[in-house]
Amino acid sequence: MRIIRASRVLTGRPGETITDGEVLIDGSRIVSVGPRGSAGEAAAAAEVLDLPGHTVLPGLVDAHVHLGFDDKVDPVTRRSPESDAHLLLRMAENARKLVSAGVTTARDLGARDFLDLELRDAIEEGLAVGPHIVAATRPITITGGHCWYMGGEADDEAAIRRVARENLRAGADCLKVMASGGQMTPGAPPSWVPQYGTEQLRAVVEEAASRGKGVAAHAHAHAAIRGSVEAGVTTIEHCTFFTPSGHRYDPELVELVAASGTYVCPTVHGAFHRVRKVHGQEMLDAWLAGVASMREAGVRQIAGTDAGFAVGDVANRTDGYVGGLEVFAMAGYGNAEIIELATVLAADACGVGEVAGSLDPGKRADIIAVAGNPLERLSDLRNLALVLVSGRSVGQAGVETVTSSVG
Repeated sequence: MRIIRASRVLTGRPGETITDGEVLIDGSRIVSVGPRGSAGEAAAAAEVLDLPGHTVLPGLVDAHVHLGFDDKVDPVTRRSPESDAHLLLRMAENARKLVSAGVTTARDLGARDFLDLELRDAIEEGLAVGPHIVAATRPITITGGHCWYMGGEADDEAAIRRVARENLRAGADCLKVMASGGQMTPGAPPSWVPQYGTEQLRAVVEEAASRGKGVAAHAHAHAAIRGSVEAGVTTIEHCTFFTPSGHRYDPELVELVAASGTYVCPTVHGAFHRVRKVHGQEMLDAWLAGVASMREAGVRQIAGTDAGFAVGDVANRTDGYVGGLEVFAMAGYGNAEIIELATVLAADACGVGEVAGSLDPGKRADIIAVAGNPLERLSDLRNLALVLVSGRSVGQAGVETVTSSVG
């Protein structure tokens, strides 16, 4: 057993701080959480790690990543210049980068050839270093639609159900559906064009529910957002309210989202400032204002970076997680709120809230410790002193790499 003691322990629940606290761990699980000395007689047999001046909190959750995103697929030959073997190695490196940022759970929302399942299982076996992965495998999309090259093309309800069942049979932890087009797939419908209607989206939800799984819907267009809510998806990804003329916030639609309780992952990322500088501030500022307005309307938002894509020459790196949290602060969120949406809320939205996201007895020992106090300075989340994934120390501070997060 092991005891971690620190100046403060944040359980992940809003406003719950234990001053001079400790967490008792037995193997991969948390045994107790409380003030110093609360572990009682068990402390006598435990290894003690004392971290004065530090904060212990739940491992961070990135609810939207692409560890193996590849935007270089030839639309004619339908082939990528990157082999599966090479891509899997890059995915493993990206997983290591996530851990280096304190992320202990990540939901991978799109990968080809079920490589995300291979990586997920390798990490759980201890063969690779990374966070727990919640894998969606192949996104369900129309023929030639957004991210078609990942292998999940389906145009009618029968095909949609077939692809969903194939993904689930392979071991998917959740399903991903492209409810609208996107900007990253040449020749595909643009982001403001819906790809599926409500009934088709409901077919995805039904197939996932038959296995006790959730659905993440990529939705930029107004109609796609509405259809996703009506179909009963678990999370709406992006939720940007895009039109051919740019971002157009819809208060009535936001009220519908808020009333439904559907989680929204606005994919707030650390590349925000660089993208804003290179590609213009008007659209990015309107988008961020929309994030702030959704907060005010009561929409449940969670942290997810969409790491793995690049806009022009600006890459969204997988180790830039904390930068995304700082953009939430720009949208008006307080630090305690941000930590909640990055831990307990994100874990719940990803379907792993019973085992992760907060420091509670019986949950996985997914824990980080940072020098300083992130309730006062979010940037202190970069000062990692300890990263545990199911009780295993996997800290990667100081490890340099030259490979890009993007294919």
